[in-house]
Amino acid sequence: MKEPSSHCALCPRLCEFRKQNQSKYPKYKNAPVPAFGNLSAEVLVVGLAPGLHGANNTGRPFTNDYAGDLLYPTLKKFGLGKGDYDCRADDGFELINCRITNAVRCAPPENKPTPEEIKTCHQFLQEEIAHMPNLRVILALGGIAHNAVLRLFNLLPSKHKFGHGNSFSMGKNIQLIDSYHCSRYNTSTKRLTEKMFLDIFEKICLKLKSKS
Repeated sequence: MKEPSSHCALCPRLCEFRKQNQSKYPKYKNAPVPAFGNLSAEVLVVGLAPGLHGANNTGRPFTNDYAGDLLYPTLKKFGLGKGDYDCRADDGFELINCRITNAVRCAPPENKPTPEEIKTCHQFLQEEIAHMPNLRVILALGGIAHNAVLRLFNLLPSKHKFGHGNSFSMGKNIQLIDSYHCSRYNTSTKRLTEKMFLDIFEKICLKLKSKS
């Protein structure tokens, strides 16, 4: 399966930002962050991009940032993970029937990738989904992830608008489910509450239990 190399230079701005961070934070991974979880999983969680001090540091999606503090315990609560999340890639936490990835694999300045960077990294998400034969649910955390998934299935955002709790059939028995991103900003402003996030995973589990 095609993956970006550890020294991927496809996006000049992200490459330069990575070089700057290698000087500022020499102990960080400072490289494209690979997905976490097995390709045989039925659930794929798609985020925006690695956080500078989170996944860009640890090398594992949503690890060592505030979003992971909500995401990983929620996965465990719904049987999609086991172990204790401890903000480290070697904490022993395991995903069950779930995989986590990002629309953009490198940390962008101010956590804001450009449209061109999203488009460039699209090939890796496309390759990933193509190698998930049992995929049934894609959880898009935020609008960028939502639109990246739509593009994979040649669907128009104007007819499939992002909204928390929205759900769309992608064909092939795959459902796209939207959630606000579990970032500190969204949770601190109550745009996303813990109950709202749990409700999303209730919906995911219902889809997994159904035959269609």
